[in-house]
Amino acid sequence: MRLATIRTQLELELADRYPRPFSSPAQTPPETILTGVGEVDRLAGGLPRGRIIEIFGPDSSGRTSLLLSTLAQVTEQEEVCGLIDPTGTFDPASAVAAGVDLASLLWVRTGRDLDLAIKATDLLVQGGGFGLIAVDLGEVSPGEVRRRPLSTWFRLQRAVENTPTILLFLGRESSIKTCASLVLRLAPDRTEWSPRLLGGIRPKAEIVRSRTNPAAGWSDAIGRFRLESASHLRSVSGHRSTTLPFQQENTQGVPSHEH
Repeated sequence: MRLATIRTQLELELADRYPRPFSSPAQTPPETILTGVGEVDRLAGGLPRGRIIEIFGPDSSGRTSLLLSTLAQVTEQEEVCGLIDPTGTFDPASAVAAGVDLASLLWVRTGRDLDLAIKATDLLVQGGGFGLIAVDLGEVSPGEVRRRPLSTWFRLQRAVENTPTILLFLGRESSIKTCASLVLRLAPDRTEWSPRLLGGIRPKAEIVRSRTNPAAGWSDAIGRFRLESASHLRSVSGHRSTTLPFQQENTQGVPSHEH
């Protein structure tokens, strides 16, 4: 009772300067950037600025295609992007085909040196001026990434918060732990083949964690989307393709995203 009285007296004393001194300030939802893949954007609500985002999944799960689509969206808005590429897997020709403006992309190759990749990431975040900084760890051993101390991710989390930059990590397994505000798991669901070439894949995306989109929350919501093979579009346009399911599920109504 005494504490309640003291609180009331303080509120009265501070009323002129602080109308609600013991109330938490309203949290403004962060601005988001779309990935350009409709189903993923509907599922996650876009990628929030000033946060760490983690997208992980095995090979052929759509990681690279989703990265290129996001880079295309950001550079189309005339924002500069940074790409930390420790293993040299980035293909500029595929990026151009996906709509990425290479003139607005800083490509940093660190020669399989993860320590150098983290330092380069920290340097770009601290330097500012980037709409998106992506770190592609897809070909780095998950065990090597997990051996990084938790303080590494906390430091990057603190560096990127309250900035307009999205810090995006891609890998085969989840490694950023609780420092990531949005975590998406990708998995291959179906593949499509022409008689000789891969026509496309239909991955599925699942929200593992979302702290910035109340509609997504910590749900296990799953969305499926379609990624077209660029080689298929160039070489076998007009040919019918065959769908080979990883799982027998109805995919009617799945939106198409073409590269």
